[in-house]
Amino acid sequence: MKTEPGILYLLPSPLGDGDPKQVIPSGAMELIPALDCFFAEELRTVRRYLSKAGMKGRLDSVRMYELNEHTGGEEIESYLDILLKGESAALVSEAGLPAVADPGAQLVALAHDHNVRVVPLSGPSSLMMALMASGMNGQCFAFTGYLPVKSAERREKIKSIEKISRQMCQSQIIIETPYRNQSLFEELIGVCNPDTRLCVAANITMEDEFIKTRTVARWRSAPVEIGKRPCVFVLMA
Repeated sequence: MKTEPGILYLLPSPLGDGDPKQVIPSGAMELIPALDCFFAEELRTVRRYLSKAGMKGRLDSVRMYELNEHTGGEEIESYLDILLKGESAALVSEAGLPAVADPGAQLVALAHDHNVRVVPLSGPSSLMMALMASGMNGQCFAFTGYLPVKSAERREKIKSIEKISRQMCQSQIIIETPYRNQSLFEELIGVCNPDTRLCVAANITMEDEFIKTRTVARWRSAPVEIGKRPCVFVLMA
């Protein structure tokens, strides 16, 4: 008899080191103890998450597999084999929704190719929460993602997305690694036109959450110190 594949659950995680019960829906929280296999972007992060979610006493019996930008294609295919043998598992990002700006999308694509059921679970998304709070166009927007690392290329990219935003009346959502957030912010307000609006959304859902939308001119007169806090930028010309 042919074994039915397991289910790949896309399990959201908190955006910071707070209590998951405050931001993760009860349905997802109830599912966690029923699973024995997790594919995680960062193993230490998911261990803390599962411990706070009520699995502290049985973490040693749970199997966790790393799935990040360094995970090779053959290894990801071996993860698919777990599902094809009938075991259900969860894909977990380091923060927020898995498979969105996240290498886990490769496993999701394989699951679809092999008729493995994929079940997305609702939870916090820093991208959508920043857009919601920005006051900018929520009907026409683009997730630009990471900008080039080199300053000259990054400045050109900023000019390009500002032009697109103006032409299409489109909100542009940008992210960066925390240690480059400050330099990105400074280049955004240095390159963009004074009347372009910029939302800075840092540490969303955390106690020190900071979300402000101002014109570039106002940001120049009163810049903010973002530091290494996780941050989403939303730009609209």
